Amino acid sequence: MPRYRRDFVPGGTYFFTLTLTDRRSRLLIDEVDRLRSVYRRVQARHPFRTLAICVLPDHVHAVWALPDGDADFPLRWRLIKSGFSRTLPVPAGRRASLIGRREKGIWQRRYWEHRIRDEADLERHVAYVHFNPVKHGLVRRVRDWPWSSFHRHVAAGWLPEDWAGGEIDAGACYGE
Repeated sequence: MPRYRRDFVPGGTYFFTLTLTDRRSRLLIDEVDRLRSVYRRVQARHPFRTLAICVLPDHVHAVWALPDGDADFPLRWRLIKSGFSRTLPVPAGRRASLIGRREKGIWQRRYWEHRIRDEADLERHVAYVHFNPVKHGLVRRVRDWPWSSFHRHVAAGWLPEDWAGGEIDAGACYGE
């Protein structure tokens, strides 16, 4: 089995992108309450701080700060992905390879991870997380996307409600 290079730093802060296999799916927002429930359970058992998160129809972006002495983000994501998948019915027509691994084929197996290097890097990634629904053309204003920590940042006074200039032309957004 291949070993992917990961940057394990105990107590590190990381940006993640996790994606569904079906990129046309709306599963994550249709089942956002299930996802939130599993996320909270994993967070209670294996603590971490969510600095920013945005749930989109077919992918999730998150920025986490891990506890001192702990670098095991793969365990947390494995528990979140498998816990969420277990709550859903088995999809029809699964490939034999998925059945053999007892997978439903909902999530892409891998995910993107980037260790945050400094405050400027953190600020860029949190902004990326919050701006992503606009970038994908799902809303014209960041504040209009309900499944984002942006609203928590506004409530805490860290960002103004019209952050990122209010209404934005999604065609002018930067790429991934």
